[in-house]
Amino acid sequence: MFRGVSALAAAFVVLAFSGSALADFRLCNNTTTRVSIALAYTDGRNWLSEGWWNLRPTACETILRGPLAAQYYYVYAMDERGGEWKGKAFMCTRDREFRIDGREDCFARGYDRTGFFEVDTGRDAKSWTVQLTDPNTTAPQ
Repeated sequence: MFRGVSALAAAFVVLAFSGSALADFRLCNNTTTRVSIALAYTDGRNWLSEGWWNLRPTACETILRGPLAAQYYYVYAMDERGGEWKGKAFMCTRDREFRIDGREDCFARGYDRTGFFEVDTGRDAKSWTVQLTDPNTTAPQ
C-alpha cells in the first residue's frame, strides 16, 4: 500500500509540544495494523540507528526519554501489509532488534541500507510526537 511512497504521501502528521510537560520523542500508530519502527539520530559527531519498536493499532510509545538532544530525527516504519513510511536519508538497519553506530558502509558491515524520513523538531522543542496514519485519513488530535 505505501511501498515506494514518500513519507508525506504516506500521510503522517507531526505534532510538537514545547510546554513544561514530559520531554520525550514519541511515535503513535494511528493505523489499523501493527507497525514496526526504527529511529536514527546524531549527537553531532556520531550516528546511531536502532529498532524495532512494535506498535499495535492506536498505540503510542515513547522512543527516547528526556529533552530532545537534536533538531533532526529520522524514522522508518513498516506495517504488517508491507506498507512503508520512508525517505531519502539512508541509515543502517537489520531484520531483528538492532542498535548500530554509524551510517556508512552498511552493506560492507553486514547491515541493510534503509531510507528514513526526516523529522524536523525545530530548534526549541522539548518534546515531539510523530503520528503515523493510513493514507486518506486524518489522525485524531
